[in-house]
Amino acid sequence: MADRWERDSLGTLKVPADAYYGIFTQRAKGNFHLSGQRVPLPLIHTLVLIKKAAANVNMQLGLLDKKLGAAIVAASSDVLKDKNPEPFPMDIFQAGAGTPMNMNVNEVLANLATEKLGGKKGEYLVHPNNHVNMAQSSNDVVPTAIRLAVALQTPALLVELIQLAEIFERKAKQYENVVKVGRTHLQDAVPIRYGQVFRAYANAMRKAVAKIEHAERCLYAISIGGTAVGTGLNAHPKYRKMMLEELKKATKLPLEPCADMVVDSWSMTCFVEYSNALRMLALDLGKLCDDLRLLASGPYAGVNEISLPEVEPGSSIMPGKINPSIPEAVNMVCYQIVGNDAAVCAAANASQLELGVMTPVIAHNLLSSAELLTNAVQTLREKCVVGMTVNKERCQELLMKSPIIATALNQYLGYEVVAELVKMSLRDNRPIKDLIVLKGLVSKNDLAALLDPRYLTGPSVVDQKLVKKIQNGEAYKRFRNSLR
Repeated sequence: MADRWERDSLGTLKVPADAYYGIFTQRAKGNFHLSGQRVPLPLIHTLVLIKKAAANVNMQLGLLDKKLGAAIVAASSDVLKDKNPEPFPMDIFQAGAGTPMNMNVNEVLANLATEKLGGKKGEYLVHPNNHVNMAQSSNDVVPTAIRLAVALQTPALLVELIQLAEIFERKAKQYENVVKVGRTHLQDAVPIRYGQVFRAYANAMRKAVAKIEHAERCLYAISIGGTAVGTGLNAHPKYRKMMLEELKKATKLPLEPCADMVVDSWSMTCFVEYSNALRMLALDLGKLCDDLRLLASGPYAGVNEISLPEVEPGSSIMPGKINPSIPEAVNMVCYQIVGNDAAVCAAANASQLELGVMTPVIAHNLLSSAELLTNAVQTLREKCVVGMTVNKERCQELLMKSPIIATALNQYLGYEVVAELVKMSLRDNRPIKDLIVLKGLVSKNDLAALLDPRYLTGPSVVDQKLVKKIQNGEAYKRFRNSLR
């Protein structure tokens, strides 16, 4: 099919005859083929929602011919239903402020609307700038579209986080009374129950939900109607309020006008706040996955306190080897989120004078992070945590071997005495309980009560009568004196 010729302020250019985009997009395609990654479809769709809302508002204000406006509305509805990415070929790395993506949408809707009125592509009975982009600028449309796209994507992530928290809560109840050696600095520390460990994981995910919800609220304040620099030039005085109502109706989001459109023309900190919430989630989620990998290490030369579902062979050379593949993959996602957040912060910091120029890269990283985390959390839940088990016997074995349980005796024997007993236990490879009984420091019955694993994993009241009984004993006095 022959090309068609289109003209703009720079001259004429060939455009593929069957393309719904026009000369602006054609020029941008030639200029920006940096990554091969297109503008995400969710962002295209929120741009289209804005165009549809603007057409309705401008018709109501008597500024846009109803025949032309109705064609734009119908064309917008077609794009939203069809979900065909082909008319939207723009690379996400493009000119600042997202002007290419905004004009790409303007041209596609203009050509679709023109066909609905009986015209041909490129004839522009409905004009991309004069009609589709009426009362708009890339500078208020693109940031608003990003806010809407991210806010609309957020519920899926929150659902996955809540479900992961619920699974960890279920695991906490299942293994409530399984006591393990706690570890700090990767060394033995005081005991802790797996119920406490898994409940902490659940609460970390709930905390992430709260942070994301708080950051999301910042996205609801939109700057549509500010046009080029936040002053509202070329927009009707009623346009901003009417656009807000149209978009609230279309998205079901609790949108509100931003406090100062000039500020929101250049300040990108709401996106930084949201990105930061995702980064904090990634840090906690990554730590959680590190823990699962470490606790599952082995099966013979590692910790081996938990077992993870086997999802694939672990080695191309070692038969029978199984790796913690799912937590490893989620770890990699978490590293990527941290990198994405750094890009968002740098892009926000690049705002100058009256405009935040780097919105395309902000959009790319925010939407990518939200989607990656949604998929990662779902995968971790379905393919790892649901089928995870705790090896109770192994936990008991390691707990009984560790002299660190004697920490609970500090208030009965004193720190120096307990420290010496721990050293002797390690030197002689003898369980510390046996050593204490052998030395006659504490009776077997009293020691069993003091070192009961459940007793070791929470607050307790010191039995002062027992302290006196132990410290007044001849065996204790002899042992204490031997340390001097």
